[in-house]
Amino acid sequence: MNNEKNDKYKYSPADFKSDQEVKWCPGCGNHAILTSVVRALPQVAEALHYKHERFTFVSGIGCSSRFPYYMNTFGFHGIHGRAPAIATGVKVANPKLSVWQVTGDGDALAIGGNHFIHAVRRNIDINILLFNNEIYGLTKGQYSPTSKLGKVTKTSPFGTIEHPFNPGELVLGARGTFFARTIDVELNLTQECLVAAAKHDGTSVVEILQNCVIFNDKTHADFALNKEVREENTITLRHGERMIFGRNRDKGLVQIGMKLMVVRIGEGGVTEEDILIHNAHEPNPGVHMMLVNMRYPNYPVALGVIRDVPDHTYDDNIVDQLEEIRAKSNIHCVDDLLRSGETWEIR
Repeated sequence: MNNEKNDKYKYSPADFKSDQEVKWCPGCGNHAILTSVVRALPQVAEALHYKHERFTFVSGIGCSSRFPYYMNTFGFHGIHGRAPAIATGVKVANPKLSVWQVTGDGDALAIGGNHFIHAVRRNIDINILLFNNEIYGLTKGQYSPTSKLGKVTKTSPFGTIEHPFNPGELVLGARGTFFARTIDVELNLTQECLVAAAKHDGTSVVEILQNCVIFNDKTHADFALNKEVREENTITLRHGERMIFGRNRDKGLVQIGMKLMVVRIGEGGVTEEDILIHNAHEPNPGVHMMLVNMRYPNYPVALGVIRDVPDHTYDDNIVDQLEEIRAKSNIHCVDDLLRSGETWEIR
């Protein structure tokens, strides 16, 4: 831990927001997400003793990928789907950087799907913010890998016939160590998830359910339209707390066999003591998988940090491997390398 005074790590949201004009559509959920990010980073800096210059934002292509321009940090605007490769390279080249990858459901899960799952599998210490509006917004309304089955779009005029990806299920299937889900308008919850993601050592994926007012307006409205709807149809999970939800805090989750069930507290002899306690640190992903798969209307949509487990990371292993090889190697300079192995003298 750096011994410098803590006041050197105290910043305001304004320190992280650039002077560039934000060019998202009025009403786009990205505005709220940007606000949450610039509010979260001062908390991250103070908690982890990070100076401002340690923060780096990387993006691919899409509306969300304009993010580096709006951040007063180091940044790299990459090409479609390749942000995980760039973010991995940045982190391995300079492990001290706090690397944040901003991506959309199309950028991350279509052309970038292979890069995405392998970044998760490798557990490289980067933070992936996945904006999920279930549509291609920048290219004007084609269906994406998360569009609902039957969704009518410009590229599916009779409705999609493809089953959508569930990002959380994909992350857990790729042996992910951190997954959280939030909603663009839930600024405090988004900040909470972002700070937790930054503190996690390894790949953290935060899925942010975001609204595209132009091409897929109210796609999450069934459970996220307003505060009252969200209270009834979502559940915010926190480690160590019981899985209780509802406007009156009168509903909860129990496990019966291999299934989660929604129960009402006070009915059928059910008490708060019967409600499951959330364990985000459980290595076995079984319950976490059930939580990420919960769908309205049969279940509340799970929000908050769902999985947060420790494991070795790709970047730490690279550093350890290089140190081990250097300690054993007889090659210490280019001359040693050129004179190693088989050599020939040319006359």
